[in-house]
Amino acid sequence: MRWSSWVRRLGLGLAALSALVAAGCDNSPYPAGAERSNTLFYSFDERSPRYLDPTASYANPESAYTFQIYEPPYGYHYLKRPYELTPKSAAAVVKPKYLDKDGKPLPDDAPAEQIAESVYDVPIRQGVRFQPHPAFAKDEQGRHRYLALTREQLGNRRSPFDFEHQGTRELVAEDFVYALKRHGTTRIETPLFGVFSEYVIGLKEYAELVKREDAKLLKGLPEDIRDKPFLDFRQWPLAGTSAPDKYTWRIRLKGKYQQWSYWMALPFLAPIPWEADAFYAQPGMSENGLSLNQWPVGTGPYMMAEFVRDRRHVMKRNPNFRGEPYPCEGQPEDKAAGLLADCGKTMPFIDTLYVTIEKEETPRKEKFRQGFLDVPEIERPEWGVKFRSDADDSDDVKRLFDERGFQFPLMTDISNWYLGFNMLDPVIGKGDTPEQAEKNRKLRQALSIAIDWEEGYGRIFKHKGGVAAHSPLPPGLFGSREGQGEFHNPVTHVWKDGKPVRRPIEDAKKLLAEAGYPDGRDAKTGKPLVLNYDFQRALTPEFKSENDWMVKQFAKLGIQLEIRATDFNQYQDKTLKGKHQIFWGGWLADYPDAENFLFLLYGPIGRSKNQGDNYANYDNPEYDAMYRRLQTLDDGPEKQALMDKMVAVVQRDSPWAFGYFPWGGLAFQQWVHNGKPSILIRDMAKYYRVDAELRAKKLAEWNQPIRWPLALLAAALLALAWVARRSFRARETATARGTAAAGTAD
Repeated sequence: MRWSSWVRRLGLGLAALSALVAAGCDNSPYPAGAERSNTLFYSFDERSPRYLDPTASYANPESAYTFQIYEPPYGYHYLKRPYELTPKSAAAVVKPKYLDKDGKPLPDDAPAEQIAESVYDVPIRQGVRFQPHPAFAKDEQGRHRYLALTREQLGNRRSPFDFEHQGTRELVAEDFVYALKRHGTTRIETPLFGVFSEYVIGLKEYAELVKREDAKLLKGLPEDIRDKPFLDFRQWPLAGTSAPDKYTWRIRLKGKYQQWSYWMALPFLAPIPWEADAFYAQPGMSENGLSLNQWPVGTGPYMMAEFVRDRRHVMKRNPNFRGEPYPCEGQPEDKAAGLLADCGKTMPFIDTLYVTIEKEETPRKEKFRQGFLDVPEIERPEWGVKFRSDADDSDDVKRLFDERGFQFPLMTDISNWYLGFNMLDPVIGKGDTPEQAEKNRKLRQALSIAIDWEEGYGRIFKHKGGVAAHSPLPPGLFGSREGQGEFHNPVTHVWKDGKPVRRPIEDAKKLLAEAGYPDGRDAKTGKPLVLNYDFQRALTPEFKSENDWMVKQFAKLGIQLEIRATDFNQYQDKTLKGKHQIFWGGWLADYPDAENFLFLLYGPIGRSKNQGDNYANYDNPEYDAMYRRLQTLDDGPEKQALMDKMVAVVQRDSPWAFGYFPWGGLAFQQWVHNGKPSILIRDMAKYYRVDAELRAKKLAEWNQPIRWPLALLAAALLALAWVARRSFRARETATARGTAAAGTAD
């Protein structure tokens, strides 16, 4: 019986194995049949986004979510270049009205010095509704169901969709007023407060008022309390923002500030409903991972449906989104590229955005090659360059890419990469005395000469390289002198044979000695100079080679460079505390104006003092005064001359080693349509369209199951069964003979 039972089980196992062999193996990382759904698959690296609260979020990886969920007043036309502002949650793009010091109207071309106030009256699009969310849910009497919860009532809910009731309401002007007021908070990081408070009338004073009121709310509570009482900004008016009526948002700015319209195309000024703030301030919410940083509340085409930290994020179509027509105009080449085929069709086209973690570049590339990623990352602008570099290095790779119809559109990238020096650091920074300041400046200048960007990111790391920079301003922006004749950085280059040539290392060594470190040793103590490099990513293999190269650049001067690599979230914490020394930085343009790059060195938005984006903590009164003047000027000769002076100041002071301007390009599968590279347009997901049937067909072709190992396993099991059967029969025969012999003896 034991043998027959074993045989039956083996038979069932072989039958199941045969079925598996016939069906083949599915190596898809997604649920069965997902490839046929109307879903866009892409990835993120290292960690989940830290901030999805639009007031605090200012990191590129976070934009992959915030721009799909929130709707600022303005956006950019998807296809037109130069970039053109278009209305999003606003009904129109408006020009400001100018007033003099007596409140009297001024003409549009009034001189900046006569303008005391700029007033923007922004009409809000009517009928727009927020996504479904329990914060809006009301009972039959019209009372909010979930804005007075106890910890016990909250229970173990960890998603807004764990609540039985969902609600919505119409977007109104007061939601924009509330959003702007939140920049005066003391509770979260506010990277734009330094800029906004200089222009929005009363915002500095408002922040002080909020600080006092917040202290009253927190009085007597533990300092480490996670769920703080609701800080309701509706209670305190702010002179610089108001709602004259239900659908008009008024902003009042000091003087003239040309760039304000561009800020209105970013999530910092997207509407925030007070109900969401109140909902997430309740007891237990923070502990359960419920906040605007994980579960945003917007009016955009998508909403967060699943947030599994450091593993997976899923955004679904917002059922309350009104829909928008795909554009019918663009550049002359757009029609030939198929970018006008969906003219007038309602967006978004895709139902689900499915984003999974992928910590290293190699497996991410391989998943794209296999077809399991529709795009490698939605927000990174260098993947097309990397894949093109791979194709250039191998004919076999190029043939594979061509056969699979991969799309790698390129663009002029309005961005930069640089090596920054923390000016608060005693060794590399500003210095406590004029003498020390000069020595430290020479040290920074020496390092700026020694780092051969032309070699590293022009010839070695071509997959993410570009053109060596001489200033913070990338080409393609008004005021940039990059590539224009003899304009170059005189600290690091000389003009020779009609082009800028990097100064010899001997020049750097001379500056290093004048800084007090001959041959890389402290002239007073004789100890070697050791500097710390705070790198903003974990050292995966692709980053290790770049960091090794950077160590060699410092070694040219006898300087030891210690790598202190962290993930991006830890890096942000370190810079807020001013604990960084030398750091790797980059900037993708927020808007098409050179001011957006020059502001990265503006003193009042120092990272460690004011939570801004001046990570170098550079603070030069001369530069700051010119920057404030720059913001009042229209493009023209006066603005160009001022920008040239500003660039000369930072070239001399060298708070950055200017790095390089990268080439840009995206990577798409053949079944992804409407992909056009852009640094500024970050709400790209609503424009993309996926042919899911073609994807399923190609995935089946490209990932044919390898059946012979299963067949071999089946044969091995059959052989094992045959051997087991022989062994069993031998034992049975031996037992029978033994029994017969014993009977004869008796």
